[in-house]
Formats: sequence, structure tokens, C-alpha cells
Amino acid sequence: MPYTDTDDVSIYYEVEGDPADPVIVLIAGGGAQLLTWRDPFRAMLVDEGFRVVRFDNRDVGFSQRFGGETDLDGGYSLADMGDDVLRVLDHLGVEAAHLVGHSMGGMMAQMVALEHPERVLSLGLLSTIPGQDPRYILHGDRAELQVEPERYSREESVAAMAVLAAPVPGARYQPDTEWEVWATGEAYDRGYAPEGFSRQWAALLRAPERLERLRDVTVPTLVLHGREDDVLHWSSAVDIAQAMPAAELHVLPDMGHLIPAQLWPTLVAGVVRTARHAETLASGR
Repeated sequence: MPYTDTDDVSIYYEVEGDPADPVIVLIAGGGAQLLTWRDPFRAMLVDEGFRVVRFDNRDVGFSQRFGGETDLDGGYSLADMGDDVLRVLDHLGVEAAHLVGHSMGGMMAQMVALEHPERVLSLGLLSTIPGQDPRYILHGDRAELQVEPERYSREESVAAMAVLAAPVPGARYQPDTEWEVWATGEAYDRGYAPEGFSRQWAALLRAPERLERLRDVTVPTLVLHGREDDVLHWSSAVDIAQAMPAAELHVLPDMGHLIPAQLWPTLVAGVVRTARHAETLASGR
């Protein structure tokens, strides 16, 4: 299994596609493992001629833990988490890549673009925010992430997801209940550590404000958000797109915080269009 070997941080990652193709790195959100980037979605990107990389963020899945069951702060920053992207690229021998991040993953991608612009060819910022403006925050203070989490068995976790991901009457985009239940069990088997999200959360709480600095990020950028997102308000996408000189904005009706399978073609088209535009600019054509 491929793990990074730089510094004292071990990050697990997986790669698909032709080694000669340009690299797209998919960066998952808070508490999520690389499972969140599903097979058909990745296959679409590979079919478009990209080498797709995904990884477990620190403190989840197969990647390194930064504390035990009672440790709620790993002592690292959002910038440190962004550097994990570079650890993966360095291990692969990739100088620069297209970064696509969802939620917390989008915040990590922002940090890489701000701190290491030479490593970023384009950006996909999905359901994410550029700072802690109260207008963006719909999820409250998440007090449950700031105390030692309750621990559940695999069976309890799967049963809870079956309820959480049940069909929603009248909703345009329905959850894929069967996949969500499977993924919950798979994530449990890969590495059950609910306190890991608390440590990631601690890093997010002290993350720097980024909106003004994003004005200096000139790479082509896809900004995509759901109008029905009940976690992070879509106005954040508008602010990001207005700040970034080469941003393309999409606010999608009826979409929540997650991106449903029905919209994967839209997302893939946007990511591919943005990446190819970046490569055209880089080649000077």
C-alpha cells in the first residue's frame, strides 16, 4: 500500500490512470476518508485523460493519527494539512497538479495555492469557505466535536447511517442509502477513530482568514456550491469567485452540501474544462 515517507507524517494514498497523464488530486472533507470519491466519478476523470490521486487525510482511514482516543487537538494547522497534499505529490514525483477539494478539502486546497502556488495548476473548490465569516457558517459551533466523542460498534454505526441516509420525501436528489451504509461499514473497518475529526476540527477553528489573499491566486478555478447547503452557505462561493481573478462560479439549485451522482457529469465537465484551460495557459498556446 502506498504511503508517503517524508518528514514524520505518513499519508495513505491511491492512484488511478496513466502515469503520463496530468494529475488531479481529490481532497476529502472533514472526517471523511478517500472513500468519499466514488468509483464512477473517478472513472469519468480517468476517461477524460487524467491521473487521479486521492488520499486519507491525517487522522482518518489508513493515514497517521495525531493522538489517542481522548486527544481532541493534534497540534497541527490547516496549512500542515495542506502540506500533506504536497507530501503525496512529492512521493509520486509530481511537480504540480490540479487540486479539487470538498468542504475542508477545499480549505486545504486554498492553503496549498496560497503557500505553494508553484505546485497548483488549477483549483476545484466545492462546498467550501474562505474563512470564518458568520454568514458562511450554518452548522453551529459543533460542540460535539470539542468533547471526547462517544464510541459505537460497527453495527451501531451502520444502523445509524441507514436512518440518516434514508430517502427524503420530495427531495430532488435522494441519498444513495445502499452505498452510504456500505461506506460506513467500510470506513469503520479501515480505521474507526471519531476523535480524528475532532482534531481536524481544532485545526479548522484556528485556520487563517483567506478571502483577501485569494485575490492573488490567478490559476483557473471552478467554484461550485449547492443553494440548499445547510452546512456552509452558498454566499461563500460567490465571495470566493468574486475575489479570484480566474474563477468560474456555479451555484446549483436543490443541491445540499454533498454532490449527488446526478450532478457528477456537471462537476466532471467543470473540473476538466478548468484543468484544460490551465494547461493551455501553461503551454503558452
